[in-house]
Amino acid sequence: MASVFKRGGKKAKGPWYASWTDHTGKRQTRCTLTTDKAAADRIARKLEADSALRRDGVIDPALDAISKEAHRPIEGHLADYESKLRAANLTDKHVQSTTQFIRWIVDHAGFKTAADISADGVNRYAGKLRDEGRAARTIASHLSAIKAFSRWMAEHHKLPRDPLASVKKPNPESDRRRERRMLLPDEWRLLEAATETGPDRYGISGKERLLLYRTAIQTGLRSNELRSLTRGRLYFDSEQPYVTCKGRSTKNGKDARQYIQPELATSLKAHIRTKSPKAPVFSLPHESSIAQMLRDDLSEARKRWQQEAKNDPQKYAQRQESDFLADTNHEGEVLDFHSLRHTCGSWLAMTGAHPKTIQTVMRHSCITLTMDTYGHLFPGQEADAVGRLREMLDTPAVALLATGTDHETSTPPTRAQRLAQRTGSDTGRSAAMRCESRTEPTAQKKTPKSLQIADLGDAVRPVATGSESSGGGTRTPDTRIMIPLL
Repeated sequence: MASVFKRGGKKAKGPWYASWTDHTGKRQTRCTLTTDKAAADRIARKLEADSALRRDGVIDPALDAISKEAHRPIEGHLADYESKLRAANLTDKHVQSTTQFIRWIVDHAGFKTAADISADGVNRYAGKLRDEGRAARTIASHLSAIKAFSRWMAEHHKLPRDPLASVKKPNPESDRRRERRMLLPDEWRLLEAATETGPDRYGISGKERLLLYRTAIQTGLRSNELRSLTRGRLYFDSEQPYVTCKGRSTKNGKDARQYIQPELATSLKAHIRTKSPKAPVFSLPHESSIAQMLRDDLSEARKRWQQEAKNDPQKYAQRQESDFLADTNHEGEVLDFHSLRHTCGSWLAMTGAHPKTIQTVMRHSCITLTMDTYGHLFPGQEADAVGRLREMLDTPAVALLATGTDHETSTPPTRAQRLAQRTGSDTGRSAAMRCESRTEPTAQKKTPKSLQIADLGDAVRPVATGSESSGGGTRTPDTRIMIPLL
C-alpha cells in the first residue's frame, strides 16, 4: 500500500514523501513537492495505481523508461555519447569537434532536455550559419554531428523516435570554398630540388621534408596518418615495401597498408636507422604549420625557377605572371599539404590506373567519390571507346565471326564448330560436352541414333520414317532439344 511521510517526523517542516511498491516489486520513494498531506496522499495512490497497471501490461514499462530518459538533461546524454565515440577508437580531434558542434546547436536553440530537440531549432541554427556566410561544407559538418547524436538516442531508447530525421544537409559541392590543386610533374621536380637543398623549416631539415613529401605522394596518407607512422610500421623486407597505419589514426577507422617504391624504402631505411621502434618517422610541426611549411618550400622553388630567366626580360616577366609553382592558381585552386594526397590520386589517374585500383589506394568509401574527383583525368577514355566502335561497325571479320561464318571461305560451319565457337572450347573439354552418334560393327544389332544437338535457332525436325528410321515404321516426332551444359 502507498503511504506518505515527512523526513524528521510529522511536525517537521518540508514536503511530504510518497512510498509505494513499483511493478517490479521494489519499494520506491519520491518527494511529492507539496506540504499538503491530502495532495501527497493522492500522488502516492496515483503512483501505486500506475505500478499496478504496469504489472498487468496496461502501461508498457519500456515506453515509460524512454519517457524518463527523454526528460533527462542533454548534457548527461552528451557525456554518454562522448564515451561511445571514444570507445569506437575515433581520434580526439574528431570527438572534440563533434561534441563542440552539438553544444553550439543546443545552446543556440535553447534545448534543455532530450525531449526538447526539434527539427525547427536545428534548422534555425543552420540558417544562422548561412546568413553568416559559412560554407555549405561547414554547415553540413555541424548538422551531421547533431543528427548522429539524435539518431544514437533513438537507437538506444532514449527518445521514442529520431526528431531530426527530416533535417536535410546542404550539398557541400554546391558551395565549395576551397578547391585543391595537384602538383604538376614539372613542379614536383623543381620542388624536390629546392626542398632537398633548402634550410631547416619548423625544426625539420630539407632532406627529411623531402622524404615526407615523397611518402605523402606515393601513399596518399593524410597528415595525421603520417604523424602516426613509427619505425615499427615500416616493412622493407617484403617483395614490395609498404607502410601501415592503425585504424585509430585513419579517417575510416580501418587499418591501412600503403605500398611504396623501393627507392623510397631505401631512403626511409637510412633515415630511421638510429630511431627506436616506437619513435615517429617524421618530426612533424603543429598541424597549423604543416601547410605553411610546404608553401615555403614551394615559394623557394618558384623563386629559383624565376631566377633562371633573369637574363631574359620577356621570359622573366612571363614567369612572374604565370601560376606555375604558385600556392594559388588563376582559377582559385590552392595548394596545401592535403594537396599531396590529391596529387597521388591525380597522378594515378593520369597514368591510366584502373578506377578501382585508385579507390583502393585512396581508401575511398565508394567508387563514385573516386570518379567524381579524378574521373576527368583518365587519359583518352572517350576517344578510345569511340575508336573501338569502329571495329564493330566497319571490320567485316569481326561481324562475320559473330554470326558463325568463316570469313575466308564463306562456308557455313558445322553445328559442332558453332558449338565450339559458342563455348570457346578448343580443348578436349568440348569433345566431352558434345553428343555424337557412335559407330558400331554391322554385325551387331542397330541401336537408335543419338539425338543431334540442335541449335537454338533451328527448327525441330521430326524423326524420319521407313529406311531412315532406326527400327522401321513411323515414330512420333521428338520435340525435345538437347542443349549443351555450358
